[in-house]
Amino acid sequence: MEKIIYYQDELNDEFSKAKIQAKKIDKNYKYIHESFFKKFTHFFWYRIVAFPLAKIYLFIKFNHKIVNRKILKKFKNTGYFLYANHTQPTADALIPSFVAFPKDTYVIVHPNNVSMPFLGKITPSLGALPLPDDFIATKNFVKAIERRIDEKKCIMIYPEAHIWPYYTGIRNFLDTSFRYPIKYNCPTFCFTNTYQKSKILHRLKLITYVDGPFFPNKDLSIEKQRIDLRNQVYETMCSRSKLSYVNKIIYKKGEIDD
Repeated sequence: MEKIIYYQDELNDEFSKAKIQAKKIDKNYKYIHESFFKKFTHFFWYRIVAFPLAKIYLFIKFNHKIVNRKILKKFKNTGYFLYANHTQPTADALIPSFVAFPKDTYVIVHPNNVSMPFLGKITPSLGALPLPDDFIATKNFVKAIERRIDEKKCIMIYPEAHIWPYYTGIRNFLDTSFRYPIKYNCPTFCFTNTYQKSKILHRLKLITYVDGPFFPNKDLSIEKQRIDLRNQVYETMCSRSKLSYVNKIIYKKGEIDD
């Protein structure tokens, strides 16, 4: 049976079950490590451990499939930004690496993701870039993004910010994060996770559709370029989301969910 969740604020309500005390990301947080050991641990956790386990998890849990990934091949020699809807606590951390493969993917995340007792020590090696809490940390955060783009990597952003499990629409999101591809003059792509029925045991199937590239209109002001780029991505994701036809959870506005 479908579960119903009531929400009040589309921009700010969070329905992840994880309860984590986020640590402060201040001037002491190190976004970039130059040592051989840290570079090795990134390779080890990212490619040797996480990548194959993620592949198995996505297949068993969702019979996952990616559609239209070929459009990224022409951009293997440039960095780019990738946006998506945020509907899974675990899968959303894994899917970007398969979409952007063979590029390394760095995901802009809430500090919660680097604050967990054990996994919080590993997620930075997997590419987590936690949002900063002070001015100096912000400068370091921006330098990290610039460094990864210069290295021709992928920067992953979930503009909806909050997890709504199995949500089949696209929530309204701000244009704030779209300043990055404009600032670094990079192409923008998006993927949309949709929920359909699998032919295998009548399970839920997660199908990811990749779209782009998107570019801002340079004839506009910087502020309007950001809005324009956001709208291109949002409208594309809304169109793709119509391919979902399985609702495991129904979200309704106006009442308080216990």
